[in-house]
Amino acid sequence: MSILNLGILAHVDAGKTSLTERLLFTAGVIDEIGRVDDGSTQTDTLELERRRGITIKSAVVSFRVHGRTVNLIDTPGHPDFIAEVERALSVLDGAVLVVSAVEGVQAQTRVIARTLHRLGIPTLIFVNKVDRGGARFDGVLDEIAGRISPAIIPMSRVDGIGTRDAKVGADVDMVRLADHDDQVLSAFVEGRPMPRIRVRGKVHPVYFGSAITGAGIDDLVDGITRLLPAATIREDGPPAGRVFKVERGGAGERLAYVRMFRGTLRVRDTLGADRVTGIDMFADGAARACGAITAGRIGRIRGLSSARIGDDFGVREIGANESSFAPPSLETAVVASRPAERGALHAALSELAEQDPLINLRQDDERQEVYVSLYGEVQKEVIGSTLAEQYGLAVTFRETTTLHVERLLGVGEAVEFNKVEPNPFLATIGLRVAPGPVGAGVSFGLEVEPGSMPPAFFTAVEQTVHETLRQGLRGWPVPDCAVVMTHSGYSARQSHSHAIFDKSMSSTAGDFRNLTPLVLLEAVRRAGTVVLEPIHAFRAEVPPDTVPAVLPLLARLRAVPLATSTTVISGEIPAARVHELQRRLPALTRGEGVLESVFDHHAPAQGPAPTRERTGPDPLDRKEYLLRVLRRTGSSS
Repeated sequence: MSILNLGILAHVDAGKTSLTERLLFTAGVIDEIGRVDDGSTQTDTLELERRRGITIKSAVVSFRVHGRTVNLIDTPGHPDFIAEVERALSVLDGAVLVVSAVEGVQAQTRVIARTLHRLGIPTLIFVNKVDRGGARFDGVLDEIAGRISPAIIPMSRVDGIGTRDAKVGADVDMVRLADHDDQVLSAFVEGRPMPRIRVRGKVHPVYFGSAITGAGIDDLVDGITRLLPAATIREDGPPAGRVFKVERGGAGERLAYVRMFRGTLRVRDTLGADRVTGIDMFADGAARACGAITAGRIGRIRGLSSARIGDDFGVREIGANESSFAPPSLETAVVASRPAERGALHAALSELAEQDPLINLRQDDERQEVYVSLYGEVQKEVIGSTLAEQYGLAVTFRETTTLHVERLLGVGEAVEFNKVEPNPFLATIGLRVAPGPVGAGVSFGLEVEPGSMPPAFFTAVEQTVHETLRQGLRGWPVPDCAVVMTHSGYSARQSHSHAIFDKSMSSTAGDFRNLTPLVLLEAVRRAGTVVLEPIHAFRAEVPPDTVPAVLPLLARLRAVPLATSTTVISGEIPAARVHELQRRLPALTRGEGVLESVFDHHAPAQGPAPTRERTGPDPLDRKEYLLRVLRRTGSSS
């Protein structure tokens, strides 16, 4: 059995969803092709997707063609929903990257292509819309070679490009192919039959066609079935897979979308504390109930109430692709229009955070506000519409602000001892913090014996370390930090003479959760931090005569041009200034300027270090922190 888990990826409006419809029609799964503009497609099932004409959530549909089962994942193309793309990439065997023959290689195309290259995912390129006015052949190939990869092999010829009657035929460029494959080169020189091309993430066959008219689709299908490698089927051993999507069913139950990498998962199997109560396997255009799902397949699993996106089960060496797009760089507060619905709003946003963990839900109990992280304004509009339509909640948003981070300047240590003033908690905690490599995240280690106190106490410290570092000295996250526990201690369980347990005499996990923020932020204070702002790499294509007008604007926006040619300016710009550049560029370039930008790195913020309002008790104000914590716990310590 041959299975291919295939992603359809593109910049918004390149025609991914239309291509998905055409592939389903070609495979005989549907009798009529739906249209994005009419909201009648198979994979854009949300009302919001149909109304806006864009893909917001990734969707799975399956079909059989030429003896191969293809599980196709249609992903969003808008950059505000890049997190959905990242999750899909982790379970793919191959991909089709869609490029518009009119607009060419666009900003999101390049972001996705770089990630596909880094992960080594075998990829075909499909140049869509050859029937549209302004469609190009050589120009688009040049853009693909210059902006995505020079290792491309044109597989098509197009007659009448740019017209409704455009015809596409197979026409492999053997000379280019020989440049990238020694076996092909040898056969080409000796005049022998060409060996079969295998795409392994290095060479990209390029097909041209139209999802609307069907031109070139048969050739693309042939490439999907012949050139992209099938899933590796490992039937032996315990079940292993990855959760790449979570949603809620009609009855509010959690549904986990799983790619199986090994073994067989059956109804009534247990995964951790959860028991599988139902399995829907994708096949022939629908999700069908079944008793088991095997390696290579994608299914929708019921009963995994604790499943989170990115969770692996079974052995860890399961071969999933590890993607890493940039995190969101914006934040906004979501406010319930009706104060009585604040609790319902938090519950609704918590459910949305299950489906998209990167919104990083953050609650300010004092101001009764909830904060979410964003990639852009369209995502904010979608969250507002979702809350209104699915949950019946009217909300407003505060002004969107730029998310900064804090980086440690050095090493810092702090310790507080059990039953030693001014520590009111029955716990000893010592912590040392040090800067970690960029992108490494927060790590937690021990310099004390693991058996020196109950495991639950170590767990409480580790969990609280991660929670506390969401707000550093100036309120921003501290994302890359190595934390080591240097001291530990506790008061063993004690009882009065009548054998009744007295928690005032004995340590609890709560003592460690409450003391950890005080010790950790004191260590961070001693290490010191610097506030960093997100920086985007940008590329602006402008008419040659407008470059002198654009450069002063870039200077005012604190952009740094690193390379300038006759028509292209590239460099770096603070993320906070990208929107203004997008807004003002058209007026300076007669509407012809095209801007691409993507997060690149963090750099020290200019001017006075910006601060963010803290949420919850503030460990930096020890007196106020202890008052709030002890009031909350009811302790008189």
